[in-house]
Amino acid sequence: MELKHLFQASAIATALVLAGCGGDINISEGDIDNSVTNNNGGNETPTNPPAENDGRPGDASAFLSGQVSEAFGTDVEVRVLSGRLTDADADASGNIVLTNDTVWALEGPVFIGNDKADSVTLEIEEGAIVFGRTGADYLVISRDSAIEATGTAENPVIMTSYNDVIGDEVGAGQWGGLVVLGNAPSTKCPQDGSDCALQVEGAEEGAVFGGTDETDSSGILNYVVVKYAGFEIAPDNELNGITFGGVGSGTEVDYVQVHGNADDGVEFFGGTVNAKHLVLTANQDDSVDWDNGYKGKLQYVYVQHASDNSDANRGIEGDGDGGDGLEFSQPMVANMTVVGNNFDTADADSEGLLLRDQTGAHLMNFLITGPESMGECLEMDTDDTVQANLSDGDLTMTYSVISCSEPFNTPDGAVDLETWFTGQEGNQLIAFEDRANLGLNIDGSLTSESMLLTAGGDAAMLDTFFETNTFVGAVGETDWRQGWAFGFGGGNIELVETTSGCPAGTTNIASVDGSTTTCEISGTITADLTLTAGNLYALSGAVFVGGDKTDSAVLTIEPGVTVFGNSGNDYLVVSRDSQIMANGTAADPITFTSRDHVIGGLEAGTAGQWGGMIILGNGESTKCPQDGTDCALQVEGAAEGAVFGGTDNADNSGVLRYVRVMHGGFEIAPDNELNGITFGGVGSGTTVEYVQVHKNADDGVEFFGGAVNAKYLTFTGVQDDSVDWDNGYKGKLQFVLVKHADDNSDANRAIEGDGDGGDGLAFSNPTVANMTVIGNSFDTANADSEGILLRDQTNAQLYNILVTGPAGMGECFEVDLSDGDTTALGNMDGTNTPQMVMQSSVLACAENIKNSGDFDQQAWFTAQDNNSLLDNTATVLDGIYTVDTTTATDVSALDSFFTSVDFIGAVKDADNDWTAEWTVALDN
Repeated sequence: MELKHLFQASAIATALVLAGCGGDINISEGDIDNSVTNNNGGNETPTNPPAENDGRPGDASAFLSGQVSEAFGTDVEVRVLSGRLTDADADASGNIVLTNDTVWALEGPVFIGNDKADSVTLEIEEGAIVFGRTGADYLVISRDSAIEATGTAENPVIMTSYNDVIGDEVGAGQWGGLVVLGNAPSTKCPQDGSDCALQVEGAEEGAVFGGTDETDSSGILNYVVVKYAGFEIAPDNELNGITFGGVGSGTEVDYVQVHGNADDGVEFFGGTVNAKHLVLTANQDDSVDWDNGYKGKLQYVYVQHASDNSDANRGIEGDGDGGDGLEFSQPMVANMTVVGNNFDTADADSEGLLLRDQTGAHLMNFLITGPESMGECLEMDTDDTVQANLSDGDLTMTYSVISCSEPFNTPDGAVDLETWFTGQEGNQLIAFEDRANLGLNIDGSLTSESMLLTAGGDAAMLDTFFETNTFVGAVGETDWRQGWAFGFGGGNIELVETTSGCPAGTTNIASVDGSTTTCEISGTITADLTLTAGNLYALSGAVFVGGDKTDSAVLTIEPGVTVFGNSGNDYLVVSRDSQIMANGTAADPITFTSRDHVIGGLEAGTAGQWGGMIILGNGESTKCPQDGTDCALQVEGAAEGAVFGGTDNADNSGVLRYVRVMHGGFEIAPDNELNGITFGGVGSGTTVEYVQVHKNADDGVEFFGGAVNAKYLTFTGVQDDSVDWDNGYKGKLQFVLVKHADDNSDANRAIEGDGDGGDGLAFSNPTVANMTVIGNSFDTANADSEGILLRDQTNAQLYNILVTGPAGMGECFEVDLSDGDTTALGNMDGTNTPQMVMQSSVLACAENIKNSGDFDQQAWFTAQDNNSLLDNTATVLDGIYTVDTTTATDVSALDSFFTSVDFIGAVKDADNDWTAEWTVALDN
């Protein structure tokens, strides 16, 4: 398929929440002139208006093209489809093709083919957008016609509302939905062999389904997102997000989402269609509804009721729904998650599963849970068929977990559901107050430690359609929703052209600055990806490079590239065994920053506007098990599964060279924050040099164990510690410049060093050479601008250090001995080997050293080679350049990593200024 332009869909100017705004938004047809006239009489079969001579379906709408173009700030053609499209409207390929270089609007009921006549296939290209404007706008695929909506994970097909496309307020019921009709059986079909033509609910007269062909094919729905649909034509006659009427098993349905629908998410009227990977979010009635003798198979079905506790009903409502057919509905469903909410009215509430008249089912690997005010999680009707099926094996539920405040609703005289449920193989009833033990993340995925990962049964025993797995619920270790589903990094309306040059593996979105091509990165990168120069790159949520020691990948970033985030939820994680190759130059540094900075310039950027960067490796940590078992420590600030640690201190996580990280940092929870750059167990094979962290809300860099080395580091305006180490960090640092904010705003320590407990006997012991610390006057009850603080279980080897600042700055050096830390004291008083070292260093502060405990730290400092204590008026710096003439220690004799120097501090003079050209916010 040739792609000229690519459109990808999203909510513009709308925060992502798994909830609609309710069904209270009505668009008046009289308010919109779409420049298309339909001259069909009210009772006549509609026909499609004449197409333009270019052979494409529909007519261009000047009005809608203008509205959509204005919303996106670029020229967009909108073509309107109405009436009935048949084989007479097909192109040279024999299909009707909705290309992704156009946006497509539905006007009224749009039928593909006549019923079993004039049949045609509707092909919808990946990334195409189709929208409706009222509840009367919907799409019907007639019997013997087909739909081939073949999106991709990067570019799903989007069917949504006009409001969503133009960036207006969205909500359920803003257009009709999708109706697919086929020739498969229904219990309501005549049983005497005569033809079957059942009117489907919600659509106009003549939309009929049913027959005898269980293997009938109505086409393909692959990576399709349907949003804000559903409409009540009359009581008990509604349009669902997707309606399947008599659809056969020859139809392919995989990776499909219905979000924010006013009625059911998907409803199966008979038929045998199967489906995998369904996401049903914030739907106002039942998420899955079956009847008419439905006998299909479903696997991996994720249901989440609206997170704002608005309208919801059941995860499944299953019926047989009468008819002359003797057979009842009997689908098979495996790996389904239902997460309810607190919605509760006299007419409906959020519930789990209700199976009613004339249905059976075989259910496996279900997880049903929700908040305390959710309704019952499992209920069976008193219908004779259902009650008999509970006892005779036609209705089973195995390897499933229920954790609800009201697990069951058993009417009088019915089979006791608790006894029935707990008596079947593999089921677990978890007390509501113990639901935290499930290991369920807020997005419905399972934590790496979840008991549910191995509590499931082999669904392949039900039927060969099902895949074998071991987990309970819809989402196991791999989150298949990510990147394409709305609420999970995809399904968004953003209009772009493929000709802009976004690399494969990223998605074109609207230009963030109005001119530069902008590419979105989301989900987990499982193949090598290069971010090419000339584009801007937007992080959407937590972006992982590789899975943990699986699906490993290399993220290469070319010089001059800018990557940005829009909130604290946007951050980059490089997993163990994957790499980042960010190799910038002084002339073209690589920048990680905030959206505000990209749009408004450096002054618009403030701390905490996006997350930050996390690099994870296989290096050692004192918190790793000491018995030789595998180590997987959850890193702070990131989503569950971002783990580090191992035994390889020479591990290689890639290259950071000439990289700036600005305006990041985010507090997920107290003591759980995102740093500018977090190094978790990163090994010495990794290259880190010429890196700046500017205006970060938490630490500049934090080293959790490992042995990564770094040279030429700059920290400006960092609000917490500029350098933080713990977990037994043993790396080497040289040429480190710390400059607290010029406006005396938030700051804390230049270095805060810890060992941070754990079973490991070895404490942190990095070596730092040639560091300059320039403090400010920030001072509050909780934090102030300070120099170096060494705390529990750390040692340090410090050479050629220069610490200074204004009169209002806090102490320049302290080893915290106030709690009797024997490790720190032993490092100073001669007990431990190696000893703490600080040589050829100058402290020039109003309070040079803060003594804590009985040990005389000032005497310790002055007794070491070539150290000086000056008052804060002493001139030791000219801007960032060292003018103090203290003779430096030749640190190259310590280790080949270090460069031989003849000066103390980080930057010798203007002729040797390694910060020039590529850094920001320095007075050099």
